[in-house]
Amino acid sequence: MRVWRPGEVIVRREVWRGQPRMAVPIIVVQDEPELLVTYIPEGAPFGFPDRDPTGRPHPYAGRDGWRGYGVLCLQRPGEAYAVMVFWKDETREFWGWYINFQDPFRRTPIGFDTHDHEVDLWSEDGRTWHRKDFEKLEGRVARGMFTPAEAAAVLAEAERVEAELLAGNLWWDESWARWTPSDDWSQPSLPDGWERA
Repeated sequence: MRVWRPGEVIVRREVWRGQPRMAVPIIVVQDEPELLVTYIPEGAPFGFPDRDPTGRPHPYAGRDGWRGYGVLCLQRPGEAYAVMVFWKDETREFWGWYINFQDPFRRTPIGFDTHDHEVDLWSEDGRTWHRKDFEKLEGRVARGMFTPAEAAAVLAEAERVEAELLAGNLWWDESWARWTPSDDWSQPSLPDGWERA
C-alpha cells in the first residue's frame, strides 16, 4: 500500500454502482495506518457529469468548486463515515463537527473512492448532535439511489454512531478544531482522466 505524503494532492471521488459521479482534488495532511486526514481547500474544483445516475441534473450543477473556508476530513480505514471539521470564516473560528456517512474509503491509483450515504450528523460542541437529511433517505430509495436494504443499513449505522457520540465517545483529537493549512500549499487541480482511473 502506497503511503501519501503530507501536502500531496490526490482525488476524492464519489462512485455509485461503479460510475464516478463527482470528484474533487484534496490535499493530504496525514496518512497513517489508523487515520487518513485530508483537506479540501476553498475553491477546489469539482468534476461531475451533467446528469446524476438517475438521469436528473447533477446536484452540484452550477457549482464549479468548493465554497466556504475549507474542510478537514478525518477517516479511519473500514469505517462508513468521515469526521469533517468546519470553520466559520477566514479567521478560522471553529464552526463544528460534521459526520458524513459514506462508504469506507477505497484507495485508487489517483486517490480514493467512496459514496455519500446522504445522511449526516453535526455538532457545534461535540456534545449535542443534530440529524441532517435523515428524512430524505426514503426519497433516495424511491429514486433508485439506494435499495431498501442499503437504506436500512445506512440508517442502522447512523443510529449506532449517533448513540456513541451522544454517550460522549469521540475518538478523534479535538485539537483538530485548531488546525490550519500550510501557507506553502497551492490550489489543487483535477488530473485529466479522473473519471476513468
